[in-house]
Amino acid sequence: MVERKKEKAGAVIVAAGKSERMGDVNKMFASLGGEPLLLGTTRPFQQSPLIDQVVVVVSGEREIQCRHLVTGPQWSKVSDVCLGGRRRQDSVAEGLKRLANCDWAVIHDGARPLVTVELIERGLEAAKETGAAVAAVPVTDTIKVSDEDGNVRETPPRQNLWAVQTPQVFSIKIIRDAYQNADEDVTDSASLVERLGYRVKIFMGSDNNIKVTTPADLALAEILWRKYER
Repeated sequence: MVERKKEKAGAVIVAAGKSERMGDVNKMFASLGGEPLLLGTTRPFQQSPLIDQVVVVVSGEREIQCRHLVTGPQWSKVSDVCLGGRRRQDSVAEGLKRLANCDWAVIHDGARPLVTVELIERGLEAAKETGAAVAAVPVTDTIKVSDEDGNVRETPPRQNLWAVQTPQVFSIKIIRDAYQNADEDVTDSASLVERLGYRVKIFMGSDNNIKVTTPADLALAEILWRKYER
């Protein structure tokens, strides 16, 4: 009987944003649970037995500081800390270049520190169906689509609307193909995959998996961190 080769999964943590809405604080190094936020984001990927490699993508002025944070045996899966690009998609592309012999890529926002091992592994399982999967939660507010003048054009059915999060999980072939063909600005990796005609599976995210963009978000993340301390 021939034993099947274990598929390898690598994570790209995108932490190269400018933190413009955080005032004088770089959110990646803001304190959350008594440690830099970036460590809280990275730890579940280090802890997951399904993740083999982690690449952290940062902005230039924070590269050395980040390298010091994720050095040592407790961060054994962090193989690279690299510089990002001008756009988010440029930063993801730089991270993908550094995944070695991986079958799957898990792309995650560095500013979502409440990601869990369970959520990561749920994404990897969901991606097996189509080769691409994204975390998302159902939209609870009514959404209006407007025209350029601010007039309501339509109200889409709420039951079909999802607020997309990360992690987003892709077969390495699909995501590299998507980034090689990227010619427009996009807000998430799945958009590039969708444009190539691939089916993207939604898997249930978490209301706790918030993105820290403002000081108020950081305060909420601290409350959630204490309540669900890992």
